[in-house]
Amino acid sequence: MRLRPDPEQRAFAASLDALLSAADLPGVAREWGRGEHARGRALWSRIADAGVFALAVPEAYEGLGPRPAELALAFVELGRHAVPGPLVETVATAALLSALPDPAPAAHHLPPLARGETLATLTPPDPTPLTPPTPPTPPDPTPLTTARGGGSTHLALDGDAAALRLALSPEGLRLSPGHGPVRPSLDPARRLTPLLPGGELLCADPPLGAAVAWARLATAAQALGVGLALLERTVEQVRRRTQFGVPVGSFQAVKHRLADAKIALEFARPLVLGAALTMDPADVAAAKVSACEAAYGTALTALHLHGAIGYTAELDLSLWLTKARALRHAWGTPEQCRAEVLAGHGGRAGR
Repeated sequence: MRLRPDPEQRAFAASLDALLSAADLPGVAREWGRGEHARGRALWSRIADAGVFALAVPEAYEGLGPRPAELALAFVELGRHAVPGPLVETVATAALLSALPDPAPAAHHLPPLARGETLATLTPPDPTPLTPPTPPTPPDPTPLTTARGGGSTHLALDGDAAALRLALSPEGLRLSPGHGPVRPSLDPARRLTPLLPGGELLCADPPLGAAVAWARLATAAQALGVGLALLERTVEQVRRRTQFGVPVGSFQAVKHRLADAKIALEFARPLVLGAALTMDPADVAAAKVSACEAAYGTALTALHLHGAIGYTAELDLSLWLTKARALRHAWGTPEQCRAEVLAGHGGRAGR
């Protein structure tokens, strides 16, 4: 793939789109948000059968990868269909375990992860918060896992559903023995939980670079898919919605808003695909900030052009609106990613 998928890659994306289109994704996502995981786990198994998670797992551990280009195409489809679950975290876990000096944890955990038998999550390292700040909640006595270095507390995504929970502690990377209560989240389908301290120490100084790069790439691709879905649904809405006896989509101001959203998403697409080819940290950061900002901007346009009904949680549009906002800060805020882009490309200019 040279910024344009080849026929085999396009067929893979189309097959995944068909698989997800046949599922009741809005219903699955809403059930997942209530902690009802049965249909979500069944869908997870079908996604794994399509080879999605194996793309992040090396062949030595019964995977198909690492194949970041194909994984990026897959995550665009996962975002377009609002698939719930620790998708990005499972990919990041595969990258992290593969990079450990001791191959034993990877040999034990990665084969079932590639087959879809295991859902994985982990706490992001500083300074990569998983989600934007949520409203204050009453304190509870559950001890939280603290990320390395900064001393701040991070929550893991879907710790109640994952069987493999990796926690970054001051001592290094640990296999968490469990999770605390689910916390409120901006996106109800992204269930946040603290991870319990203790557990087996897997590595005292884990190499986090690969995990962050893969997580950011997957997040960027997922956000691109979210933005595309929001744009598609908004175009359908302005064709149906009328004012003064004509569709609102015929108004020039509405056309301009949709065109701006389309341009932002199409500018982000080659950055995502290009980052998948290089896996350079600066390229991945650029793709992440571009795709997430495009998706967030499209979400604002979608909310505006849907009118009052766009504010209702009952409308399926809300599944993508909240996800666009949450992904914007997942695995690196826009400011952090921009700083990494400037540092990375500035260093290249100096060479």
